[in-house]
Amino acid sequence: MFRTTHTVHFDVAADMSPIGNESVDLIVTSPPYPMIAMWDASLAGRDSRTGKLLSEEDGPGAFESMHQQLDPVWRECWRVLREGGFACVNIGDAVRTVRGTFQLYPNHARILSAVLSIGFSPLPAIIWRKPTNAPTKFMGSGMLPAGAYVTLEHEYILILRKGGKRNFRTEEARSLRQRSAIFWEERNQWFSDVWVDLRGTSQELGPGGTRSRSAAFPLELAQRLIYMYSVQGDVVLDPFLGTGTTAAASAMVGRHSAGFELDASLEKAIDAQMDGVVESGRAEVTTRLAAHQFFVQTRLDDGGELKHRNAYYGFRVMTRQERGMVLTLPDSVAKVNGGHVVEQVDHPP
Repeated sequence: MFRTTHTVHFDVAADMSPIGNESVDLIVTSPPYPMIAMWDASLAGRDSRTGKLLSEEDGPGAFESMHQQLDPVWRECWRVLREGGFACVNIGDAVRTVRGTFQLYPNHARILSAVLSIGFSPLPAIIWRKPTNAPTKFMGSGMLPAGAYVTLEHEYILILRKGGKRNFRTEEARSLRQRSAIFWEERNQWFSDVWVDLRGTSQELGPGGTRSRSAAFPLELAQRLIYMYSVQGDVVLDPFLGTGTTAAASAMVGRHSAGFELDASLEKAIDAQMDGVVESGRAEVTTRLAAHQFFVQTRLDDGGELKHRNAYYGFRVMTRQERGMVLTLPDSVAKVNGGHVVEQVDHPP
């Protein structure tokens, strides 16, 4: 059994002074999307210049002003991230009509420009194609040429690294890396540059908050990125914590977490997410194991081979790297001053 801690700072992420230099292993976050209307009030409220540019209908000026509020956060992310650590940033571009002109505001490109200037190394990004039920997938003049616009149905997950490859120098570090392996079939699905199997999550917030929608990404998205880019016992940071999705995902898979959130009215939503991690974490592990067993049986039925066995569970696996995998489970959650403590146990063989 081991313990993970999950700390929440209700403060602006541009000043992460409570977080030490190079003390974070992974960042998983989704910032406010500049030029998406639901974020206008928040961004304009923090910078009067942004509000002035919006009122003057200066679209490009407002876009740049909003991103200048995010730039200090990326600099702080660089400071707190360890050498070899990753930052995964979920961001969508915006489309908006300003002064009668409809155009794209490329948020992902502006953030890439900012992080490149800081020193991050961009790796191939993931395009998250979000399913839509819209009966019409165009905007503009419809069937008449030279007037319609393609529908924006995807977001980006930017994958950034600080420095070169992470080193696992000690025996303990190498052991944790072995325990944290993912299944071969998961690797093949997750390490694709287009994700089409994840749906968005409910955006509705209860009464009493400062906004009606959470803008949260799905729990599975955060889990997947944490599995891909961290090992058990790592520290995961979300500088735009929102309703606590990254913290909950970290707790479910045996990582520590820290988060910053400006809106203190979201504390109840964060607590609710954390209160559910034991049930959700156990269900998630059960689903992963069942999916792997189905993969094994299907491969054997098709005449394929699986030459290795996991040393802990005894089931068949495709590669030698999966032999040391041990899945963790959240066993209990306790709220403490400034966050939560989660007791973790190994899933029994």
